[in-house]
Amino acid sequence: MNIRSRSYGHSDAASLSNQVQAEYRKRFGYDDFTDLHPAHFDPPQGLFLVAYDAGDPVACGGWRAQDRDGEGYADGDAELKRMFVVERARGRGLARRILAALEGSARDAGRTRMVLETGVHLPEAIGLYEADGYRPTPPFGPFRAYGDSRFYAKSLALPGR
Repeated sequence: MNIRSRSYGHSDAASLSNQVQAEYRKRFGYDDFTDLHPAHFDPPQGLFLVAYDAGDPVACGGWRAQDRDGEGYADGDAELKRMFVVERARGRGLARRILAALEGSARDAGRTRMVLETGVHLPEAIGLYEADGYRPTPPFGPFRAYGDSRFYAKSLALPGR
C-alpha cells in the first residue's frame, strides 16, 4: 500500500469521494452536503491523502482547518473529512494508517484538536474512532441538528506534553 498526498480536486480523490457519497446514500438516504473545496485541504491549512493498492485508489481521508464560528467549531480545530476505504480493501488497517498520518499533519500545522462527524449507520467508523481515543463532543457543523449524527473529538497534544 502506498499513501500519497493529493489535491481534493485530483481525479482519484474525486472518484473516492463519489464512492463515499454513494455509501452515504445507501446507509442514510442522503449525501453529505458539507461545502468542500479543493483549497480547504491545501497545506498548511489541510491535507488530503489517497491510498493505492497496485496503482488503484482504495482509501482516502483529509482534514481542513476550522476555527471558532457560529457552527460550534473551536479555535485550533482540524476537521476530519471523507475517511473511506473501498470494500475490497477493508480490514487491512488502511483507515488507521490514514488517520494517524492526518493527525500528525494537523498537529505539525499547529492544530490542537481533531474533530469529526459520523453517523449511527456507520458503526465501523464509530468503532475505529472510539478505539483510537476519540470521545463524544457537542455537535458542530452542518449536521449538528441531525439526530443520526455523532460528533467526536481528540486532542492532538502529544502524550506527556
